[in-house]
Amino acid sequence: MSSHEGPDRPAEPAWVEHAVWWHVYPLGFVGAEVRPATPVADRVLEHRLDRITPWLDHVVDLGLNGLLLGPVFASSTHGYDTVDHLRIDPRLGDVDDLDRLVAAAHERGVRVLLDGVFNHVGREHPAFRALEEQGPDAPSADLFAVDWAGWTPGQRVPVGDFEGHDILVALDHDSAATEDLVVEVMTHWLDRGIDGWRLDAAYAVPPAFWARVLPRVRERFPEAWFSGEVIHGDTAAIVRASTMDSTTQYELWQGIWHGITDRNLFELAHAVERHDALLATQAPTTFVGNHDVTRIASAVGERFAGHAAAVLFTVAGTPVVYAGDEYGWTGVKEEREGGDDAVRPTFPDTPPAPVELTRTYEALVALRRRNPWLHRAHTDVVHLTNTGLVLRTATADAAVVTTLNLADEPVELPAAGATHVEAGGGDLRDGTVRLPAAGWAVLTA
Repeated sequence: MSSHEGPDRPAEPAWVEHAVWWHVYPLGFVGAEVRPATPVADRVLEHRLDRITPWLDHVVDLGLNGLLLGPVFASSTHGYDTVDHLRIDPRLGDVDDLDRLVAAAHERGVRVLLDGVFNHVGREHPAFRALEEQGPDAPSADLFAVDWAGWTPGQRVPVGDFEGHDILVALDHDSAATEDLVVEVMTHWLDRGIDGWRLDAAYAVPPAFWARVLPRVRERFPEAWFSGEVIHGDTAAIVRASTMDSTTQYELWQGIWHGITDRNLFELAHAVERHDALLATQAPTTFVGNHDVTRIASAVGERFAGHAAAVLFTVAGTPVVYAGDEYGWTGVKEEREGGDDAVRPTFPDTPPAPVELTRTYEALVALRRRNPWLHRAHTDVVHLTNTGLVLRTATADAAVVTTLNLADEPVELPAAGATHVEAGGGDLRDGTVRLPAAGWAVLTA
């Protein structure tokens, strides 16, 4: 299938070429209880979203211009078990709090993306509660795919869930009712001023569902951007069939941290080459950390966090910085209840003083913002050993060269025509760059 086949998919909004996001998990950020004992209906309203606002100047100081918010809608626990898509979680505040945060972001030139959990709802969602009580006669029955054969009132409703998580009840994506619900939710919050949506668990939803929903939303909000969480599968085919603008680039993330951790830059080079191939259909959403994975400084070691960032900001895509990674914060994800808590911490009231890695992020983001063509530029692997890598990302008119050294001794690598050191540390001479032990440098011509 060629890149233009499939449903009509407009070009992504022009502003996305310049977008670099700061990703926040709000419930953790503000110190809310993630597994509260109090039922949703009995929770006291706590105005905590304002705690993010003092960090917006830090976002701007980093050079970023986007705020990607994790779940903010009313939910039972971690935010992904939604009980009301049109209400802000009382642990975070109310709609006025969100309006103020969005306005404060926009005043600083920072766009806002919300996290849309549209594959499933929480078991306590009123629509599912009605289904449990009324069975197939419930007015919300069309939202869920249920085989009612043999069911009798009082029995457990035989509904699908999300990846074995009993509290996450799958919606029926063949249903017009689900389609209408998602369109209503998306347009409601776009109408209040947000700039787009992260589509949670987009890989679990049939692409045809998005192909019905997104054109209806774009009809009213043509400048909105839609990035789908896709962990596995043929992402190019998913993008074509779904009309999403972008998908999360988990393969590149894995290639970065595996390649660095295992001192096997062949894996990273392979991931970069596969990443390059995706540009025919999309500019992927790139990252080295998020709310679901071990923090990059823990994954690769704090000594190599700058190497990972250097790759993130110099290959194609729409980069996302997971809040705190710019300080080298650590945290290991574990497969247990509460296993995400370490990577979703409470943030201090105001940003700490910058550290060396923060300055590295500032330099790399500045380079990215000065060269928006990097958004869709192709990358060549110029030099490759287990511990040494040179990448050249270029157009006919400009080039950015990324050089990595994982070894415990200095190395001399080809500079691929570059003449200036933009970030990191390297000694350029006679067409080569000398990197210190465990060093890296980003160069330009």
